[in-house]
Amino acid sequence: MEVKSEGIVNGVILDKYGKRGKKQRFGMPTLSLPFEIVGAPKETKGFAVIFDDPDSVKVCGKVWIHWLIANLHKTKVEDDDSENSFDFLQGRNSWNDNSYGGPCPPDAPHNYRLTVYALNQDLDLTGNFSLEHLKEEMEGKVICSATIFGKYSN
Repeated sequence: MEVKSEGIVNGVILDKYGKRGKKQRFGMPTLSLPFEIVGAPKETKGFAVIFDDPDSVKVCGKVWIHWLIANLHKTKVEDDDSENSFDFLQGRNSWNDNSYGGPCPPDAPHNYRLTVYALNQDLDLTGNFSLEHLKEEMEGKVICSATIFGKYSN
C-alpha cells in the first residue's frame, strides 16, 4: 500500500495547506491536504489516518496532532474534505477541534507525516475522539500502513 498527495511536491507541503494559506479559522489553517491511497489490501474494510508533526516535541513537548480520521471508506480524499465531506469521522486535533489544522511551525521547518492505516473492520468511535482512543480502537485491526512525509517551513 502507498499514500500519495498532490499537496506535497518534492517532499514539500504546498503553502496553501498551512499557515501561509488563505483559509483560516481562529488562527488555524483549515484547507485540508488531499491524499490518495493506492494498492490497499483486498481485505481492507476502511482506513484510519493520523497527520502529525513529530518535530513539535522540541517546541511544545509533544507530537502535535493536525488531523485524525477514522472509518474512511474511500481511497481518495479531496482538497478541503475536512470541511466538505461528511463520510468519515474526524477526531480532536491539538487545537482541540474536530477537523484539519494545517502546518504552522513556529521555530524552523518541520517534517510532517501523514500515516494511513488499512483496517479489517470499522472502529467503534464517535466524533471528538482522541489520538489515544484511536490507537486503542485500532489494536488488532491494522492490516498494514503507509506514510508520506512533507516539510513545511516557518
